[in-house]
Amino acid sequence: MFTITGYSVELVKDPFGILSGKRYEFILDIEVEEDDELYSEQGLYVRVIYGVNEDQTSIVKHEIFKRTTEQLLDFELEDDELEVVKAFCQEHVGEAE
Repeated sequence: MFTITGYSVELVKDPFGILSGKRYEFILDIEVEEDDELYSEQGLYVRVIYGVNEDQTSIVKHEIFKRTTEQLLDFELEDDELEVVKAFCQEHVGEAE
C-alpha cells in the first residue's frame, strides 16, 4: 500500500468536444514502504486521468513514474489501491474548476 503525500489537479481541455463528460489529470505524489516492489529511492508519482460524466466517475487511465527520471514503470495499482485513488480523486476533483 502507499500514502499520498501531495497532489495537483487540472481540467483536461477538450477543444474539439470529442470526449463525453470532463476529464481531469491528477498527479499524485506517493510514498511506499521500502519492502514494496514499487519502492524507489527517488520517489514516485501516479498520473491519473479521472473521468466525470453526469453522475458516473471513473479512473480512465493511470501510470506510475519515478520522480527524478520521469521513467514510466510497468506496474499496475492493485484493486484496493485503485479504490483509494478513486476516492481521493472524487474528493478533490472540484479543486480544478
